[in-house]
Parts: sequence; structure tokens; C-alpha cells
Amino acid sequence: MSEKVWIAGGGVISGIGLDLKACLQSFRDMQPGMAAMQYLSSAHRGTFPVAEVKADNATLADMARMPEQISRTALLSMIAAREAWQSSGLGDISRYRVGFVSGNTVGGMDKTEDFFPEFLANPRGGRLHQVVHHECGSITELVADMLGIRHHVSTISTACSSGANALMYGSRLIRNNMVDVVIAGGTDALTRFTLNGFNTLMILDQQPCRPFDDTRTGLNLGEGAGYVVLVSDSLAAQLQPWCRLSGFANANDAYHQTASSPDGTGNYLAMKGALDMSGLQPQQIGYINLHGTGTQNNDVSEGIAINRLFAPHFPAMSSTKSFTGHTLGASGGIEAVFSALAVKEGIIYPNARFEHQMKELPFAPATSYSAGHDLQHVMSNSFGFGGNCSSLIFSRA
Repeated sequence: MSEKVWIAGGGVISGIGLDLKACLQSFRDMQPGMAAMQYLSSAHRGTFPVAEVKADNATLADMARMPEQISRTALLSMIAAREAWQSSGLGDISRYRVGFVSGNTVGGMDKTEDFFPEFLANPRGGRLHQVVHHECGSITELVADMLGIRHHVSTISTACSSGANALMYGSRLIRNNMVDVVIAGGTDALTRFTLNGFNTLMILDQQPCRPFDDTRTGLNLGEGAGYVVLVSDSLAAQLQPWCRLSGFANANDAYHQTASSPDGTGNYLAMKGALDMSGLQPQQIGYINLHGTGTQNNDVSEGIAINRLFAPHFPAMSSTKSFTGHTLGASGGIEAVFSALAVKEGIIYPNARFEHQMKELPFAPATSYSAGHDLQHVMSNSFGFGGNCSSLIFSRA
């Protein structure tokens, strides 16, 4: 059994950049990705800003080296997963026992939504290639096949904690010697179904979102993909890993289908469990990548849990969703990459548009980008619908 699991690399595509380097530049330049919808066709195009990946499907297909008719969810996944692998320095993927664990929530729904209007108008008019990859697992299998991964392929769909839970599962695979390497994270594309669903819940902001600001009125949806490359102790000794996945935990407060418990029970249990696994005390965490969606309920419950666990010594913290939007099943993977890189480079990310202190909380997020900090341990929070709450801890050694 491998006692430790390391992060050997990472890749991201999101509304603020087509690769990790571009995303970092957007943080430095204070350039969030929210804008009017350009690629998603919706009746709400002029109402809700979104953080779309700034490329059409033809461009993404060329980047992914996949057919254009493949779901946008799979194209995003392939681009980020390949970047993650290339950044690891592992070389030929066929040399290793490799697993691919990917979270998503929409599957190929973007293509299914285009199929049904034609089909309903004329049952002979729909193109079946638009629906054959509808379910979430099909997206993972498409990408795994393209990457040449055969040893283990799994899909996780636990709402907004999907990507984070993929890292937990991948870590367990390595620790139990089932594989040597796992590409783990998540992907999701914007769809009308998702946009309409969140609009029905009345938690979309018609302006760029303001996580942890007292004037916040909701979230902005985003899309993208993010993956880390998890490796065993023996492989890490041959590489220059970014950091170690030292702790993680998943908890469920079973409070409500779409809302966090007002006292942050699930959030607290996830963070406390991750700390316990890593053997750390709260004051040893140098930075928290907040779940921070910008909704009234989420930010209060997460903030109360943080206050309960960390007071009176609060680490630096911020919500990178203020730049990328809420990428749903991809968010845990994208933010895991950002958090792992934060340990490697000593980065504290900015929380865009924060101006007004929340009256319920004694702390405020960071508002500017900075690097070179001595960050030994970084926490990343991903809290999903149904109370599925996950926390990850990344450590320097």
C-alpha cells in the first residue's frame, strides 16, 4: 500500500483561460470570465451572465483532437486531462497502470438538447449520434479511450462535489495498489437544462457574482474541466511533484435537496474530517479555496462552519468561482488544480468584486492576487446539492 499520494501535475480549461497558464494570467490581471452568453442558445441570453469557455465547439474539437459532433463536456475533459498528463512528466501513458476518475453532472446533455427539437418536429430528422453519449459515464469512457486508459475508469456524479470526490476515490485506488497513477477531476459544459434549473431555484445573479459579499444575490454558472495527476510514493520519487494530497473527507448533513444546513453541519464535518486525516491543526492551514458560490445560503453556512473550526486564527481565503463561475461537476477538479498549484507556488487567489463585509462573519476574503507565500497546507472546499460536502487538503510534503 502506498502511504502517500502526490500531485504530479494538473490541467484546466475554464471561462478565464484555455489552459492553466492562461487562467493564472487572468487571476493576475483581475479578469473574471463572466460575460453575455455567446455559445449557449437560451431565452435568458440577455439576462444572466455566464463564464463560458471562450471557444466554439469546432475550436475545442481541434484542440482535443476529437470529432466536432462529440459533446462539449467531453471536449473540455479531453483538453484538460491531456494538459494534466503532459505537465506530470510521466511520458508514455502505456508504461503505467493508469486510472481515470472523472466527475460530471450533465453528460452529453448539450447535444441531446439540440436533438429533440428536430426529432419532435420530424421523428426521422433527429441524428442519433447526438444522444448516444447522453449519460455521464459515456463522457468519461470517451476520454479514457482517447487517452489510452484501460486499467480503471469510473464516473462520479455527486453534484458540485463530483470533482473533489473523484480525487478521493483516485487516492484510494493508488493507496490500495490497484493502479499507479490516476487522472482525477471533473468536467461540465453549460446547458439550457442547468441554466433553467438554477433559474427555477432563483439563485442566479443577473450581475457578476459576489461571493462572500454582504450584497450577494446569487451565482453565475460557468463551464470547464480540471484534472490533477495523482501518483504513488514510488513514482513521485522519480518526479518533481507539486505537492501531496494529505487529507480529505466527505460528509452529508442530509438537510435539504438543494440547500446547505444553516449551521453548516456538513461543511464543518468535511473540513474537520480532512484535517483529522492529515493530522493537522486548523491553524496550520495557510489558505482555503472556498466553495463560495455567492448564494445567500451557501456563503453563510460555509462561513459559519469556518468560523466554528478556525476562529480566532483565520487563514487567507477566497472563492475562485468569482472568476470561473460555478462549473458544477468540474468545480472540485478545477479548484483542486488551483489549490495544488497554490502550495507549489505560494499563491493566494483574489476574490473578485468583494466590497461589503458579511454581517454574519468575522472574516473577509482576499481581494488581490499574490504569490511567493510560504503555504505548507491548502484546503479546498466543494459542497454539493443534497448536502454532499467534500474537503481536500494539499500539503508541501
